Amino acid sequence: MSDPISDFLTVIRNAYRANRETCTAKYSKMHKAIADILRDEGYISSVSEGTDANGHKNLVITLKYVDDAPALMGIKRVSTPGRRLYFQSTEIPRTLGGLGIGILTTSRGVMRDRDARQQKVGGEMICSVW
Repeated sequence: MSDPISDFLTVIRNAYRANRETCTAKYSKMHKAIADILRDEGYISSVSEGTDANGHKNLVITLKYVDDAPALMGIKRVSTPGRRLYFQSTEIPRTLGGLGIGILTTSRGVMRDRDARQQKVGGEMICSVW
């Protein structure tokens, strides 16, 4: 059983490890929402939509480096297809004591852990980023 979100996170992780400037991933609304949060938090420079040679939509992600070091140090899938993890707004775990961010999918869309706590809405924890 494949996990499209894990595949997406692995594309980003591998591109950083290879010191690439950009990477491309399959397009989905979930992938776009995750990439937008990463851009807003300063982990990647930009995200845009494109098409591949066969005409399929994809995401072109421009990676961000600070003094030749990746801006994104780690990204980890929390909830998997075999083990879904849901949290109430008061129980959402903090990534590295609040230094990183958690990305959740909620009834109000995909959002950061901080926003979910403020809006008092819980959901499924997709990944942690630091």
